[in-house]
Amino acid sequence: MSFDFEVIARDGAARAGILHTPHGDIPTPVFAPVGTAATVKAVPPRDLEALDTRLVLANTYHLFLRPGDTLIRDLGGLHHFMGWQGPLLTDSGGFQVFSLAGINRIDEDGVTFRSHLDGSAKRLSPQRSMQIQQNLGADIIMAFDQCPPPRERAEVEAAVARTHRWLRACREAHPSDARQALFGIVQGGIFPDLREQSAQFVSSLDLKGYAIGGLAVGESKAEMYAMLEHTIPALPAPRPRYLMGVGEPDDLVEGIRRGVDIFDCVIPTRLARHGAAFTHKGRLNLRNARHKNKEAPLDPALDNYASRFSRAYLRHLVVAKELLGHYLLSLHNIDFLQRHVAAMRQAIIDGQLQQYADSFLPRYLNSDPSCR
Repeated sequence: MSFDFEVIARDGAARAGILHTPHGDIPTPVFAPVGTAATVKAVPPRDLEALDTRLVLANTYHLFLRPGDTLIRDLGGLHHFMGWQGPLLTDSGGFQVFSLAGINRIDEDGVTFRSHLDGSAKRLSPQRSMQIQQNLGADIIMAFDQCPPPRERAEVEAAVARTHRWLRACREAHPSDARQALFGIVQGGIFPDLREQSAQFVSSLDLKGYAIGGLAVGESKAEMYAMLEHTIPALPAPRPRYLMGVGEPDDLVEGIRRGVDIFDCVIPTRLARHGAAFTHKGRLNLRNARHKNKEAPLDPALDNYASRFSRAYLRHLVVAKELLGHYLLSLHNIDFLQRHVAAMRQAIIDGQLQQYADSFLPRYLNSDPSCR
């Protein structure tokens, strides 16, 4: 099964496409909810299917530590293990190694670190990341990379060079006949020249797709958008482009307008655990006492299962720390982001993306906070 990517419509730099995978077609642009430990928190696969979810991300680092990639392989692979038969993407583990673990040593061959679970010594290398991801069996897998602090030029330069060396090692370790698409990752912090250099190098290896990493990690939104503008033109147009870890509604608009095809983020379920919901009039904080007596649904524009419940009831669940609140808000937030991206896909096809952005952004960004 080849991982063909076809662009069916363009509107400026934005494009609507279809990415074909062994577990189904992915219409793009697409937002992928994150199932860190082989589960999208609080939301079962049945409900993801009902929301027309087309791609789910799982985390190599976490599954490597618990329950172990060989166990998942022996039990039939990640699709079977988590009961999700649609397309899956696994990241390389690199971001988590550098952000969660106690790092002991970075060398040319990989990283030795201590598990954040029990402190035991572990090792990840390009070859080991490829082996783990092959054991997991995701449709799309990521090259092992180093994600540095975005503003320290010397560190960023070293990380870019190391990421490029590791990408070569990942490609050599990745079987040419694998039923998995290997994506390379562009790094470069907030430095335009390093972003362009990295994009050119990663593109030279002729991979199935290209990811943009090291953004939404502390830089401003304006800096992130500027880095996209320096990166995307250097990536091959016939391949999908994936902006890692980005999921704010306004960032999805700006990323798609600049030519991004794939997004993922933990934000819909993380916000739900904190009692917050996306709406077309901005983010809603259900802990706010003004919602105590509100009979209105979260967002009248959406008709998912959470919509049958009032804000008053949902606030009660949040304040009482009932698990049903986590479930309903997670369901709503995922649905909101997926419909938002699907609407932009249709707008691209219709040649109306600018009109959609002009309608959505003022309502979302400039609504009266007192109404939330």
